[in-house]
Amino acid sequence: MVSTTERRDNLVATGSIHDYIAIARPDHWIKNVFMLPGIALALILDPSAVNIDIVPPVLLALVSACLLASANYTINEWLDAEFDRHHPTKKERPSASGRMRRELVYLQYALLATAGLALAWTINGLFLTFAAMLLAMGLLYNVPPVRTKDKQYLDVLSESINNPLRFILGWAAITSIALPPSSILISYWMGGAYLMAMKRYAEYRMIGDPQRAGLYRRSFRYYTETSLLVSSFFYAITSSFLLGIFLIKYRIEFLVSFPFIALLFAWYLSIAMRPASRALHPEKLFHEKRFVCYTVFLCALVLALYFIDIPGLHVLVDSHAIRSAR
Repeated sequence: MVSTTERRDNLVATGSIHDYIAIARPDHWIKNVFMLPGIALALILDPSAVNIDIVPPVLLALVSACLLASANYTINEWLDAEFDRHHPTKKERPSASGRMRRELVYLQYALLATAGLALAWTINGLFLTFAAMLLAMGLLYNVPPVRTKDKQYLDVLSESINNPLRFILGWAAITSIALPPSSILISYWMGGAYLMAMKRYAEYRMIGDPQRAGLYRRSFRYYTETSLLVSSFFYAITSSFLLGIFLIKYRIEFLVSFPFIALLFAWYLSIAMRPASRALHPEKLFHEKRFVCYTVFLCALVLALYFIDIPGLHVLVDSHAIRSAR
């Protein structure tokens, strides 16, 4: 049944092409950068895949992921319109301000989803499977009666699972023989949950009124600043622990990067605690130039440690070396 609000919105809807493009959020495509580590790991574990032939499937994979993400954003913004009207800034969005027509929104969703899946089909079966999962998670997150975004903690966990899905999409663009190691996938998931919990924390503080926050996002009826902060610590510690397992399993030299990884989590926490924090809009985090430079440095450090041998570290994992040291 169509609500009174929806009937009113469709009567006065005057949305422009720009509005329909806006709800697809092409500015959020930057989040598909999370596919790149999956691509890199596949190339590291299978050096024979490094050739010019990988360029077309990688480009198709990126376009497919962008189209599917835009499909999810389209349905997200439409179904969130009633709630966004209680948000200080989101109330100006095209859907929240009543400028969109329901039929055109659903048509846009269908076209974006179909195009994204069609491109995924041309890559390989593994990519298509996880592309469909990315689309399905968008429906579970947004569409009643499930609508996981309304559930405490489940909102963060269900949204952040898109991180390992993107990782697998990057991996599948290179190889479809197997899945990446579970330790890196779960670490990636928990890392995404940390980012999302920090976004919720910054948003909850920015609204500054628990009652109004609950009207905007139902999960905020059950959160507090403390519970969001504590949960973010859990996600960060779990992500770091599993990342450590993955890295040390392949090269003990990666141990050198751990303090720098810990600093990355701490730095992002300090960003999230600022007024009008960039954590509210992670897609605009590139404006934090020092943080971005540090992230690039960290990636370069991990890459360098892949090639640099530090024999003294092997005593930490080599039982023969430990006995000799005694």
